[in-house]
Amino acid sequence: MKGDRILLEHGSGGQATSKLLEEVILPVLGEVPLLDSALLEASSLTSVAFTTDSFVVDPIFFPGGDIGSLAVHGTVNDLTMVGATPLFLSVALILEEGLEISSLKKILSSLAEAAQEAKVKVVCGDTKVVPRGKADKIFINTSGIGKPGSWKPSPENLRPGDKILVSGPIADHGLAILASREGLELEGIKSDSQPLNHVVLPLLENFSSAGKILRDPTRGGLASLLHEFAAQSGCSFFLEEEKIPIRPQVRAGCEILGLDPLYLACEGRFVAVCAPEAAEEIISFLQKFQASSEASIIGKVTPRGDFPLLLKTRFGGLRPVPPLSGEPLPRIC
Repeated sequence: MKGDRILLEHGSGGQATSKLLEEVILPVLGEVPLLDSALLEASSLTSVAFTTDSFVVDPIFFPGGDIGSLAVHGTVNDLTMVGATPLFLSVALILEEGLEISSLKKILSSLAEAAQEAKVKVVCGDTKVVPRGKADKIFINTSGIGKPGSWKPSPENLRPGDKILVSGPIADHGLAILASREGLELEGIKSDSQPLNHVVLPLLENFSSAGKILRDPTRGGLASLLHEFAAQSGCSFFLEEEKIPIRPQVRAGCEILGLDPLYLACEGRFVAVCAPEAAEEIISFLQKFQASSEASIIGKVTPRGDFPLLLKTRFGGLRPVPPLSGEPLPRIC
């Protein structure tokens, strides 16, 4: 197609729109039906899992991924956290006038590759173009449909003594976004963004009776997630700092920048709360998968106390971990 940037006419619905679809979008995403809605063969589904999300990350390219792969991973993981098998995605693109066509192609290729890895199919979508200055290069909205399993997660399932597990090192994504946005040269820092269905679904097949709840600690990180669990369950949570996996380079970067890794986002990790008698076996199972090879038991559920979340520090002291105040890292997803 002529030109190397998105123009307002690409959103007009006319010839320019058709060329954008035919020459840029569809060659990457494949045979997406050009209908107002997708007709899906889902007669075997008596119920469905459904989620929607929007991605406005800044910058759109970052170490370990980009907004395209992130959009797939985030949506797939949201379905997976309720025990559903992800099946179908919709993808809506909001493009800013002036976006380089080469950047769009790169993002779409990444999105398509991520969908293939997660074994989900993009079945419908939409494209809009807004004037220069009315967006920030590209925003992506996705919706996902999955097939629910028999497992039913709920914070009401939590009991004192239950163990808290994390599938791998925390804070990678949040620090990677900050470093990339600010042009900081932090060696070895990259996003952990990845699909989790290949790990979580086998986990639930083997340990559904022991699992209480799963969640990926995205915005607000591990601390915010556990505060959410505390509010919903009526329990408190106790963490041991020395057991929380954090990569040395991430810990060093956080110390340099004055950030607490407990509040930094992950996009390829999950937190699980399980019955105490099954915790060690679950960890052994998770460590067989590359995506969760560094899984660890990091704490336990306790009766409701004065503080929803307490941390035993590496030096043996106790400190309350308050809810996140403000937004230290805007637009991490």
